[in-house]
Amino acid sequence: MKLNELHDNPGATKTKKRVARGPGSGKGKTAGRGIKGQKSRSGVAINSYEGGQMPLYMRLPKRGFNKPNRKAFAVVNLGLIEKFITDGKLDAANAITEDALVASGLVRRKLDGIRVLAKGEIAAKITLQVTGASKSAVEAVEKAGGKVEFVEPAVKKEVAAAE
Repeated sequence: MKLNELHDNPGATKTKKRVARGPGSGKGKTAGRGIKGQKSRSGVAINSYEGGQMPLYMRLPKRGFNKPNRKAFAVVNLGLIEKFITDGKLDAANAITEDALVASGLVRRKLDGIRVLAKGEIAAKITLQVTGASKSAVEAVEKAGGKVEFVEPAVKKEVAAAE
């Protein structure tokens, strides 16, 4: 075999179609876009436009409701709290507050409060001061000899409208 005998398998490479390069190319003049109109111009995106017909997304029925003042809670699992206690990032002797969870890096931010869920095991005797917890999480903490205290979430101050 020589260097001049090397070649790709048939069909492995295709030459790029060069549009708007003269009538001999087969894609000359309008480059296959037709004459005039929105689709012949550059920089146009017509997603879901159906030429004046009512678009599909508007024909389908709407369902559900998004509550505008819903609360978003940061979620923590018991297994992670146990891991942070064994790693020494949380102190089980003192009450574990929401601020302590944020400071340890277990939770990024409090949002509307922190809610504890029961995924994982807890062995340490702890006092949790959080906005909310699932029933099974409360049972698991009490079974380990600790307790869960619920704290009212900090109310966001709304700007009063000027009269």
